[in-house]
Amino acid sequence: MMIDKLGGINPLNSIQNTQRAKQTQSAKSDSDSISVSAEAKKMAEAYYLKEVADETPDIRTDLVNQIKEKIKDPSYLNPERIASAADGIMASYGL
Repeated sequence: MMIDKLGGINPLNSIQNTQRAKQTQSAKSDSDSISVSAEAKKMAEAYYLKEVADETPDIRTDLVNQIKEKIKDPSYLNPERIASAADGIMASYGL
């Protein structure tokens, strides 16, 4: 009976494979990088601002309640204040 291999294992190959794996891992870790384009950054910012706008209520009830309380006071509505509000409305329409 002749034995020419020990279970098909070649100890020299396993050592060489281990060294190659270490070299490959160190080379990959040095060259990995990531870059984000300016367009992608702008899109991310726009997405964030849209999320904030969606979470913000359209009507600020705290301010509405304050104004309602002021209007209930008879001395608050005087001709000067009414004229000022009318001027503001006209200016917003460009008139």
